[in-house]
Amino acid sequence: MSVNRTVSDTQHDKLPIRMLHDRVLVRQDNSEGERRSGGGILIPATAAVGRRLAWAEVVAVGQNVRTVEPGDRVLYDPEDRAEVEVRGMTYVLMRERDLHAVAADRFEGAEDSTGLYL
Repeated sequence: MSVNRTVSDTQHDKLPIRMLHDRVLVRQDNSEGERRSGGGILIPATAAVGRRLAWAEVVAVGQNVRTVEPGDRVLYDPEDRAEVEVRGMTYVLMRERDLHAVAADRFEGAEDSTGLYL
């Protein structure tokens, strides 16, 4: 694995950032506006809900990150986040330990791995 692991943003340019240590930079999947339930009911952005986790795409990771790679989708708590704007796009910066789950194609068929973070 390389020290500077990044993927291209939507304009197909590499981000001018190198993440350090255990930091992960993600791009949110959707805006924090209204959304639809599984049954098709429109839920307004002002609706009070419990603590809701959100999905995001990993854009860049630091050299000490062990469980996620650029391109993975991760589950995180949007209440505990630090936002940064780069080239007009907003990203969320967090530590690897603040991620709750990872969804990636490379995990299919990996029943022998424990997924433990030591």
